[in-house]
Amino acid sequence: MFRILLVDDYKEWRRQVGLLLSLLPEARVIYEASDGFEAVQRAQALKPHLVLLDIGLPQLNGIEAARQIRLVSPHSKILFLSQNNSIDAVHAALSTGAEGYVHKTHAGRELLAAVEAVLRGERFISSSLKYEFSAEARDPRRHVIFFCSDDACLLNCFTRVVADALNAGKAAVVFATESHRESLLQRLAKQGVDVGLAIQDGTYISIDVAESVSAIMVNDLPDPIRFFSGIGGLIETAARAAKSGQPRVVVCSEGVAFLQAEGKADAAIRLETLCDELANTHEVDVLCAYPC
Repeated sequence: MFRILLVDDYKEWRRQVGLLLSLLPEARVIYEASDGFEAVQRAQALKPHLVLLDIGLPQLNGIEAARQIRLVSPHSKILFLSQNNSIDAVHAALSTGAEGYVHKTHAGRELLAAVEAVLRGERFISSSLKYEFSAEARDPRRHVIFFCSDDACLLNCFTRVVADALNAGKAAVVFATESHRESLLQRLAKQGVDVGLAIQDGTYISIDVAESVSAIMVNDLPDPIRFFSGIGGLIETAARAAKSGQPRVVVCSEGVAFLQAEGKADAAIRLETLCDELANTHEVDVLCAYPC
């Protein structure tokens, strides 16, 4: 039995899709979510085999939801089911690592075939979209917002991302609280990561989040010049130390969460915007942790 999480903000559409899926005896819809944030939470809790996901969702759009689902439930396959038929939208959706994309107009004749293909480990794109998978189909730069329910959730995510980066010869820069930085070091060591060597080589840089945020603030807002000269400089230093053929840097940050906890909502929004710009101008993957 394949367990499916169905995500769409239109209740009647979910009903119609559910009726279609009932024609597959081996498939069962285990939960229906109406927004992206709920989809991430349910994926983390239920670990479905397949997530059927719309793009235009409230609170958190389907693209960002898919990226977070990849973190909290990495074995769940993702199939987009959307009314958006632009190639840019399809590219953005597939750049999350999703296995397929079905245009809603053709759901009646394509959805069941798409579900079966994706569950077999194949890829499926609606024939009308004329999209071809390629090595460039994945977005080379990413900025992911990750909602974490507690410290353990945050540390598990940071540990996995940093360990994968260092083991692949990449570099990692972490902006976190002192307690989280210490716990992260212990978790990385337990996973067999030679953190001491990474620190010595310059491929692992860990900075206190309060100090890093304070250093870029001007008039209670993050200053773009200070941000890019300070944080951008750290990333360039880490990239030079990386041993992979195409040096990339993973950035794990609690900066936005720190500003939110301080009651500085405008500063948090500004910092999030700067992180997005950073992901578009540097060879970097940015993971911003949010409490939920």
